[in-house]
Amino acid sequence: MSGPLKGIRVIEIGTLIAAPFAARMLAEFGAEVIKIEAPVDGDPIRKWRKLHQGTSLWWYLQSRNKKSISINLKSPQGIAIVKRLAGKADVLIENLKPGALEKLGLGWDVLHALNPRLTMVRISGYGQTGPYRPGFGAIGEAMGGIRYTTGEPAGVPARVGVSLGDSLASLHAVMGALMSVLRVKTGQGLGQVVDVSLVESVFNLMESLVPEYDLLGHVRERSGGALPGIAPSNTYPTRDGAYVVIAGNSNPIFKRLMQAIGRADLAEDPNFEHNDGRVGQVALLDAAIAGWTSAHPIASVLATLEQAGVPAGRIYSVADIVADPHYQARDMILSAELPGGVKVKMPGIVPKLSETPGQVNWQGPALGAHTSEVLAELGLGDSDIQRLRDEGVIQ
Repeated sequence: MSGPLKGIRVIEIGTLIAAPFAARMLAEFGAEVIKIEAPVDGDPIRKWRKLHQGTSLWWYLQSRNKKSISINLKSPQGIAIVKRLAGKADVLIENLKPGALEKLGLGWDVLHALNPRLTMVRISGYGQTGPYRPGFGAIGEAMGGIRYTTGEPAGVPARVGVSLGDSLASLHAVMGALMSVLRVKTGQGLGQVVDVSLVESVFNLMESLVPEYDLLGHVRERSGGALPGIAPSNTYPTRDGAYVVIAGNSNPIFKRLMQAIGRADLAEDPNFEHNDGRVGQVALLDAAIAGWTSAHPIASVLATLEQAGVPAGRIYSVADIVADPHYQARDMILSAELPGGVKVKMPGIVPKLSETPGQVNWQGPALGAHTSEVLAELGLGDSDIQRLRDEGVIQ
């Protein structure tokens, strides 16, 4: 493994989305990620959504570059193995119910005493403190504020079609892990707990929601395809039944947009020179833009706006993404090989580093594929590993 995180060892005790996605990003940039899975079934995401030869395509993506070891955490011997692994690790990432690691004998006090340089990243619905405990990404989205502001004004609160709350928590977990590891590596201090809440990860994206409410009593409501308080920025229909997203909300771009749609009068109106004036009459502006887009096919709309220097784009399906030359030019669509030699396209790596880019070395492994290798690195011989396998401690 190479990359900017080469030499960093990460232990993952997590399932499904939040902890595994965070660990995957670390693995893509060179960290050695050892994923601990339960025997027999492993991570439930192995069976989620669309399958290839009985294994989820999501699994192959979510666990690429990771080493899978299968350990029975209900066994004292299994717990002893995890302690030995943690003793040599830089980061441990988990997303179990708060208190679950403590019940296993793997709480922070125990692991910190074994390895003072260890960073423990803990991802949960509400955090490790406070009155609330278990929680899932969907609840994080609801209580973090984003569901309330998503959807049509007269409709029910909506969700996006991906696990947004979990993924946002993953991103915050990666940031916290790297900040803590940097502190340790630069000699500023010892390891620490990085406490990541799904609710708070969503809440962190909610812009000026709180001061607007506190100072002005304003409760931001659902606004459909528009960006509230910023105008014009919305989704507009085209003549051929498509939709185009247009962001004409900076002062010079607004003027260019109005000129492009034949409304020079609005471009030169001093009432619309700044955003606050435009917001006050956003319905008028949206109607003018929609009237123009509705009279033209989307290809014509996009060509005109590109020439005018106005940010605009069609709404992409996955078919559009895979076929798009810009995605391809940026290496955002990679070719992977699954068991049986089947070729499949996978998402590329984000972000792009100029000198030490991330890379994919292998797709999500079979359950316990690296158990023997990892235990051998701990000093266990073949007979010891076989005995643990016979006793059901490992798989």
